[in-house]
Amino acid sequence: MAEPAGGLRKPRGDATRAVHAGLPAAVDGQPFLPGPTFAAPFHLSGDPADADYVYGRYGNPTWTVYEKALAELEGGEAVVFASGMAAAAAVLMSLLRPGDAVVVPSDGYFTIRKLARDHLGERGVEVREVPTPGHWSEAIEGAALVWLETPSNPGLDVCDVRALSEAAHSAGALVAVDNTLATPLGQRPLDLGADYSMAADTKAMSGHSDLLMGHVAVGDPARAEALRGFRSLTGGIPGPFEAWLAHRSLASLGVRLERQCATALTLAEALGANPAVEAVRYPGLPSDPAHAVASRQMSHFGPVLTFTLGDRGRAERFLAACELVAEATSFGGLHSSAERRARWGSDAVPEGLIRMSVGCEDADDLLTDVEQALAASAG
Repeated sequence: MAEPAGGLRKPRGDATRAVHAGLPAAVDGQPFLPGPTFAAPFHLSGDPADADYVYGRYGNPTWTVYEKALAELEGGEAVVFASGMAAAAAVLMSLLRPGDAVVVPSDGYFTIRKLARDHLGERGVEVREVPTPGHWSEAIEGAALVWLETPSNPGLDVCDVRALSEAAHSAGALVAVDNTLATPLGQRPLDLGADYSMAADTKAMSGHSDLLMGHVAVGDPARAEALRGFRSLTGGIPGPFEAWLAHRSLASLGVRLERQCATALTLAEALGANPAVEAVRYPGLPSDPAHAVASRQMSHFGPVLTFTLGDRGRAERFLAACELVAEATSFGGLHSSAERRARWGSDAVPEGLIRMSVGCEDADDLLTDVEQALAASAG
């Protein structure tokens, strides 16, 4: 195809990039996306350094194709892992040594805090905790790594990635961002100055609630190589079929997010106007405390919102009355789901707080279901 006049090409949209990410060049008689490669050993003669693949813990062609797709969306080299926590652990455990300090959000995903406190802390790493919308500058001084999560889970607070990356780098620290909720179509941490962009692909990236997967993207190839080395040593590798499923599902990420985010905003507006609802958080609401910062660094605001009902009983009655909304602990899938987040005892949230992940159902149907469940929950 001829190039446009002057050799300039209009930038392709997010949905287009997601559909075509990582696909090999067209070959007659071959599928668009190659099927998964199932192998433990590969044929190997002579010097292993001359072979692309030698053993299943070190590499797999199916991972390679998916990592290429992720790299195109993230703007940096990507390394895939068996789960989001395997990806996060690879960054935290490979970088930090006794005597180092790490800064983590006190209101972020609780398993990150647990990993930091129970494992890094016991091994001589100083763990400092700061709320996502809080003041980070003092905690950053002398730290080796600053771990951000924005929007935070489950509170949906936002921090300024560019400003904190600049501050951390000035203090000699690296920056990692958990970008699970936004995805690289909604926020690109590497472009905002972060050194690591991590996501649990279990959630919106794959979007079908049928696999566990994670990845880390980096701008520095040496860091990608170090992550691959850690993955090989610790064995946190994805299965080839799961990697293929994740890549297959990635193609619909743009259209899924477009529907989910539009419906999430509509639902957040309706919940905010309902007298039974005490509080609503969604970064896409102009009235939300996170909206100003989120608008500067995000191109969409994600499929997740939270709202608070009066108490535990009312929240549980609401969940039981929903017909379209599954009660489950995850987010980002094409099926709407929700849970009373305080049931885990791991987050400082009200007993009646509901975290809801908006799916791809028709907006009117979902809104009707939520409204009837709210009415039924009055008890």
